[in-house]
Amino acid sequence: MKSHKTKADRNRSPAVTLKSVAERVGLTPSTVSAVLNNSSASHSVPEHTKKRILAAVRDLNYRPNFFARSLRVNRTYTIGVILEEIGDAYGSLVISGIERYLREQNFFFLTVAHRHDTKLLATYSAMLQDRGVEGFITVDTFLTEEPPLPTVAVAGHRRIKRVTNIVLDHHHAASLALKHLADLGHEKIAFMKGSTVSVDSAERWNAISEVAAKLGIRILPELIVQLEGDDPTPNLGYPFAKQLLARKQPFTALFAYNDISAIGSISAFQEAGLQIPDDVSVVGFDDIQSAAYINPPLTTVKQPLQKMGEIAARTLLDRIEGRTEYVPEIAIEPELVVRQSTASPGRRQVTMTGSFGRRFVRE
Repeated sequence: MKSHKTKADRNRSPAVTLKSVAERVGLTPSTVSAVLNNSSASHSVPEHTKKRILAAVRDLNYRPNFFARSLRVNRTYTIGVILEEIGDAYGSLVISGIERYLREQNFFFLTVAHRHDTKLLATYSAMLQDRGVEGFITVDTFLTEEPPLPTVAVAGHRRIKRVTNIVLDHHHAASLALKHLADLGHEKIAFMKGSTVSVDSAERWNAISEVAAKLGIRILPELIVQLEGDDPTPNLGYPFAKQLLARKQPFTALFAYNDISAIGSISAFQEAGLQIPDDVSVVGFDDIQSAAYINPPLTTVKQPLQKMGEIAARTLLDRIEGRTEYVPEIAIEPELVVRQSTASPGRRQVTMTGSFGRRFVRE
C-alpha cells in the first residue's frame, strides 16, 4: 500500500538529536550530554569546547527530549500543586509566583482543585503521585497527616512532619489594621470572621482578638458576623454585610476577613445608601489585584501572595535537590496598604431602619 505524505510532512525538518549536535562539533554524545546537564563529568571539558557545544545547540535549535531525560535520570522535574479553587483571586496570585520560579528552573507543575472535599483531596494526591510528581505545594488546604513527598503549604498552620508552612504573621497583620482604624478614631468596629473551610480563619481571628484586647478595642458580639461557604466571588461577603446592617447596631468601620468579602460588603453598604468611607470605613485583607480598582479603592492588609508562591516553589525545589535542610515554618511579614475606603468617622454612627434606609445616631 502506497503511503501518502502531506505537504506538512514533506516540509517537516528531521528532529535534531543529541547525536546531531555531537556530530556537528566532532565529539561524543556523552560529552555533549555532560555539558548540557552540567554534570560532574563536564568539569574536565575545556571552556572553549563548552562554548562550541552551546553554539551548535543554538544553531541547530536542539531541544532535549524531556521524556528520555526523565527515564535516564529517574526524574520527572514535575511537582503537584493542590489548591481549593482554580481561578480565585487569592490562589491565582500564589500560582503566578509558583509558575514564575518553576519556569526559571525548567520544572513543570500539575494543578488540582479539591473544593475542600477530603475524598477528592486524597484521590488527587494519589493521582499526582502516579504521574510522578516529586513534591507538593498546597494552597489554602487542610492537611491532616504526613504526606508521602516533600511538601510546602501556603497558609499552612498545622505542624506536620515533612511539611514546611509558609505563614503570614497574623498578629502583625491584625495590629496594622486595628491600629490604623484606632488612630483614625474608630471605636465601634464590626468584624467578619472567616469561613471554617479557610485554613487562615482561626489563626487570623485569634490574632485579631488578642491585638484588640491589647489596644483596648472592644469586640462586641453583635458586631461580629461569621462567613460561610467557599464562594470565591464578592458574594462571599455581600449577604453577611446585609445581615450585619439588619441588626441595627451602630458601627463606623468594618474589618473584613479578606478582600473578596470586603468588596461584597461595600456593595451591600452602598445599596443601603451608605457612603464609603464617609459613613463606614472598610478594611480588607490580602490585596488582591482588584482591590486597588474598586470604588472606592480598598484599604487592606497586604499578603505578598506572589512572593509567597515563589518562596514555596524555591523551598520545595531546594528540598528535592538536597540544597537545604527541612524547616517547619517560614514567616512572611504583611504590610498595610492605605487607600480611599478608610477615613476618620464623623460625628454620627450608622444604624439601619430597613433594607435600603438609614438613620444617624449622634454620639
